[in-house]
Amino acid sequence: MCKMKKSFRYLTGLFFLLIALQFFPSGVTAQDSIAADSGHFNSSDSNRIQQMISMLPTDSGYFSSFDSRKIYYEVRGNGFPVLLVHGFIVNSSTWKNTALYDSLLAAGNKVILIDLRGNGKSGKPHNEDAYQYDAEIKDIMLLMKHLNIYTYDVVGYSRGSIITARLLVWDRKVHKAVLGGMGADFTNPRWPRRLQFYQALTYDNVPELHSMVENVKQSGLDQQALALLQKYQPSTPAGVLAKIQNHVLVIHGDSDMISSSAEQLASIFPQGEIAVTPGDHDHAAQTPEFAVAVMQFLKKPEE
Repeated sequence: MCKMKKSFRYLTGLFFLLIALQFFPSGVTAQDSIAADSGHFNSSDSNRIQQMISMLPTDSGYFSSFDSRKIYYEVRGNGFPVLLVHGFIVNSSTWKNTALYDSLLAAGNKVILIDLRGNGKSGKPHNEDAYQYDAEIKDIMLLMKHLNIYTYDVVGYSRGSIITARLLVWDRKVHKAVLGGMGADFTNPRWPRRLQFYQALTYDNVPELHSMVENVKQSGLDQQALALLQKYQPSTPAGVLAKIQNHVLVIHGDSDMISSSAEQLASIFPQGEIAVTPGDHDHAAQTPEFAVAVMQFLKKPEE
């Protein structure tokens, strides 16, 4: 196990070093370059890259959304903005454990994180109207206004991809979008999985989701807010998505059960692409391969 961990740290560190060599050549020494070329890599190289990232400008705080709810956000770096939208039963901090987060910063992007309402440090109202009528989409659009951002890319994962798809419909500021860990099922307003999650979180009467409910309780999460997020989760019809002209990447893990549905989702978009990365639904977004695929897509010139 220890050997595997060292191997993973080596590959991840080398990955970030190569990115730094490409985008921050003045901040990487000749010794670093030799190490990358020869494969002789040590932890101090990775630390040097992390130090460069830690010096980037940061901003964090709250803003008042359309209904006066406090929404938490973090911003790090300069350059073209990329918004990362987290999934269900997690918050924006999970992105910091991914290769993609550091890759974007190393590439010179401004990375924006948001705790969607009902999650993390953001407000968690228990009234139903707080989650209706694309409330989360309004939060994101108002955050971009608050940050004076006029165009941006967006990467969503799992439920965050559902929000991202909806954002493509409403916000003309979106440039490119990545939908990770999600298939086409959410286009069905009566999606059985969404209804099951709502039932489980409200009544705990779905045996196969009992462990999920227990995890919510043990983690101290707001179960009622999470139930309402499922009840009023937006559904965007395939016919509406088919009219979107943005370049969209749909990406999933090779062990994720949504593979065929993900291909269906990619085929809906006129400018849709599909990519596969190692991992299951819970781990694919953390891999260096996921970061490489997303970075290549975001940096690729549009035809």
